[in-house]
Amino acid sequence: MNVSNSPPYIYPIRVAEADIDFMGHVNNASYLTWVQEAVIDHWRAFAPAEAVTRHLWVALKHEITYRRPTFLGDSVVARVILEKVQGARAFYETLIQRGEDVVAEIRSSWCCIDAETLRPTRPAPHIVERFFTPQ
Repeated sequence: MNVSNSPPYIYPIRVAEADIDFMGHVNNASYLTWVQEAVIDHWRAFAPAEAVTRHLWVALKHEITYRRPTFLGDSVVARVILEKVQGARAFYETLIQRGEDVVAEIRSSWCCIDAETLRPTRPAPHIVERFFTPQ
C-alpha cells in the first residue's frame, strides 16, 4: 500500500542522564534508540493484538539529519509518520521535536518478519489500512 495520508503518531521521549555525552548534549546513538522505540510503539498502538504477537519489525536502514542539540531537561517528542508499506517493508519519517523545533529528522525502512519463522512476511492489507485510517 502506497499511501501518504497516515496520521502522525506522537511518542513522548524522556531525556535521561545516560543519554548525555561528554559534550553535554544527547549522544547521537540515543536518537536511534528513540526512533526504534517510537516506531515499535506506533505499530503496537494501531495493530490488533494478534498481529503484534505474530509480526515483529526490524530496522533495515536509518538516515539521520541532526539539526539542533538536545539537552537534559528538554521536553521532546518523536513525531512518527508511516509513509508507505510495500510488501514486507515499511517506510517511516520520524521527526524529533522540541516544541516546534525539529532537532533531528530520521528516514527509516523496516522489515516485517514472522515472529515464529523469523522470515519476512507481508502484513495483511486490512492491518495496514488501520495505519492510514483515523482511529
